[in-house]
Amino acid sequence: MEAARQYNVHEAKTHFSKILEQVATGEEVVISKAGEPVAKVVPLRPKVKRTGRGSLRGQIHLSDDFDDLPDDLANAFGMR
Repeated sequence: MEAARQYNVHEAKTHFSKILEQVATGEEVVISKAGEPVAKVVPLRPKVKRTGRGSLRGQIHLSDDFDDLPDDLANAFGMR
């Protein structure tokens, strides 16, 4: 993994738009004050696109005996 680019406070103020462009493309940027890192600017994770409920209806099939335990497991759990 590549090291994050580092800017001092003055550079960060001067080149803020450029820094935001770098972060938008996935880079991380460190802001330093007097040579000491004080902040890291990282990209936000993209929002997860969720489909509506029931979107897999008809695509998943469960067998009729889905809830039936095999005899050896039922015995192991003391169910028979």
